[in-house]
Amino acid sequence: MNLPKSARESWSAKNLNSRESDAVEREWIIRGRTAQQPPLADWQTWLILGGRGSGKTRMGAEWTNGVAQAYRPFSDVKSCNIALVGETLADVREVMIDGPSGIMSVSRAERPRYEMTRRRLVWTNGATAAMFSSEDPDSLRGPQFDAAWCDELCKWKHMQETWDMLQFGLRLGFNPRQVITTTPRPLGLIKCMLADPAIPVWRMKMRENAQNLAPGFVNHVNGLYGGTRLGRQELDGELIEESPDALWSRLMMEDIHCSDVPELKRIVVAIDPPASATKKSDACGIVAAGLDEGNIAWVLADESIAPAKPHEWARRAIALFHRLEADLIVAEVNQGGDMVAAVIAAEDNSVPVRAVRANRGKALRAEPIATLYEQGRVRHAARFPALEDEMCDFSHSGLSSGRSPDRVDALVWALSDLLRRRDGNPRIRVVG
Repeated sequence: MNLPKSARESWSAKNLNSRESDAVEREWIIRGRTAQQPPLADWQTWLILGGRGSGKTRMGAEWTNGVAQAYRPFSDVKSCNIALVGETLADVREVMIDGPSGIMSVSRAERPRYEMTRRRLVWTNGATAAMFSSEDPDSLRGPQFDAAWCDELCKWKHMQETWDMLQFGLRLGFNPRQVITTTPRPLGLIKCMLADPAIPVWRMKMRENAQNLAPGFVNHVNGLYGGTRLGRQELDGELIEESPDALWSRLMMEDIHCSDVPELKRIVVAIDPPASATKKSDACGIVAAGLDEGNIAWVLADESIAPAKPHEWARRAIALFHRLEADLIVAEVNQGGDMVAAVIAAEDNSVPVRAVRANRGKALRAEPIATLYEQGRVRHAARFPALEDEMCDFSHSGLSSGRSPDRVDALVWALSDLLRRRDGNPRIRVVG
């Protein structure tokens, strides 16, 4: 959507005076990133999930000002009655209206007038934007709108009630629309939106907006929180889920990372191969772990791959084996039988392989490993987001997605092999 800056400058020099050229450069369709431009297809609800400082508030303010004044690409028709909904009325005023990225700041050709007693903005063309708070859902009973901007939805105090009241009021105009700008949390309303194919979802990371933030800020906060659960949610705008009955917790994950790995006396690479190699197949879990002199287990790598043909996952596991100078590859053979070891041997017959077969359920096999985490006997040598997401979603009923926990399976096989004869716990053993 954006022309290269050199092309714009060349065109402006030929067709515009300096004042007009400056005005063009300030327009959002020029200044905004591609990820900050509205969807082109028809939509009624647009969900923008972003980290702190990612530019999501600016996007909401630009859209609101654009639909109030019928600016393209936001709207061809003026929205006359707009709702501004935030956690509190103070948030609406200080962030959505008067903030550095608020409506007043982004308004260029004309700034709306703020009517304090009526708690609304008024543009000269007659468009209005009224303020509402999630603390008072009933204040949305009665008013009606043709557009709405909802900011930080995941912080709303009475989220569902406020949202419901707003939906009943979006009944004016030809195509009433609403934009939601929020840092995500795994809440029911957000999950419903994500599951709705009619709702376009834009995702924005803080680092993508680095040029508009204080110098050094991005590196500073990434150094403090990069890769952590908090950082992934607050900086990268990721939806971090956790099953309430999962065998592992997010809090547990925060306390197990250490990059200072001691000398290891044994290293294994575990493989949980998929039953097939189609595009819809499960992933092939490939996890490496080692054991130090104090019998503390260290998870060293997660090289899981999906989807993958047998020779592809075999090559990846073998490459990891050699890179870590491992002692053994542990491979589950429930799905592939002798084929699993044969595929590995076909790629490199010098690699030792132990075939293991599961004769108990996945959760039962994982329970003693989760206990070892609780006892502080397992460390992670780095952040493994995909693996840790799966761990914190895995319970006795499986993953919430219904898919196979391939990364967790590979993790369990690796740690079981390292600790099976040293722990004295008969539940940690390998049959193979």
